[in-house]
Amino acid sequence: MAKLPDFEGFAIFAKVVELRSFAAAATELALSRATVSKAVTRLEARLGARLFNRTSRRLALTDAGQKLAERAARLLSDGEAAENEALAQSATPRGLVRLAVPMTFGVRTVAPLLPEFLEQYPEVSIDLHLSDATVDLIGEGFDAGLRIARLPDSSLIARRLCAMPRYTVAAPAYLKRHGRPTHPMHLAEHRCFGYAYLSTPGVWHYTNASGEQASVRPAGQLRVNNGEAVLPALIAGLGIADLPDFIVGDAIASGEVEVILKDWKQPEGAVHLVTPPGGPRPARVEVLADFLAKRLAMGSKRKSVHLRLEG
Repeated sequence: MAKLPDFEGFAIFAKVVELRSFAAAATELALSRATVSKAVTRLEARLGARLFNRTSRRLALTDAGQKLAERAARLLSDGEAAENEALAQSATPRGLVRLAVPMTFGVRTVAPLLPEFLEQYPEVSIDLHLSDATVDLIGEGFDAGLRIARLPDSSLIARRLCAMPRYTVAAPAYLKRHGRPTHPMHLAEHRCFGYAYLSTPGVWHYTNASGEQASVRPAGQLRVNNGEAVLPALIAGLGIADLPDFIVGDAIASGEVEVILKDWKQPEGAVHLVTPPGGPRPARVEVLADFLAKRLAMGSKRKSVHLRLEG
């Protein structure tokens, strides 16, 4: 495989040509004169041609040097422009953010926040990808994603944005017809709906205030890969579901469903913003993370106050 061009050598050569001096080029590039001289010598050896005729008082381009000077200057200019653009993107919120978000949370919670964000940051664009499947951020080229769960160990960088409680719920009609479970193990005797993208989709785990733990494998007629899709059957009284607040909170507030097993809690998840590892995040990603953290935390506090007042 051929070696890459000596871009550093070309850039240093272009700077020497521009300033007509090895010493001046060394000063501007913050390099030693010996380093500048070695870079040009290395480039000459690689190209098999002298680029300068050097005397103690005069520095002149050879024919080969003259032919190369314009292209080297263009390489240096393009490199400086690319670096300046990247630095500007890192320092100023500008450019595209590819954001992966779970479907229902994205539609119900994130999308209503975006007009305010886009108005605040008119030079930032968002490509919002909605899916309940866990996307490969690195492999699929996403800048960030929202995950609603207890996060497994991962190389991804995670920032907790807000808590996201889960509730085991059933419609009053179901409880009237089939009875109210008082212990998680009773769920094995009931019709329960499944959600494919839970961290342990086939098992519901519970803990009570005394530290007792219980795990149950519920079964029923319906299994979905989007939590919102279970609501019609749940409200119709056909089974029990375990769902996060952003999906079932409104149905609880309206009385369409009731929280059961109140003395038992599922391991509480949270909303996390995750980003690929390595290096500082661009400003466009940082401002979106800060914005979501602030708005979601505010929404979570309002919800907690409302629930306390109702309780």
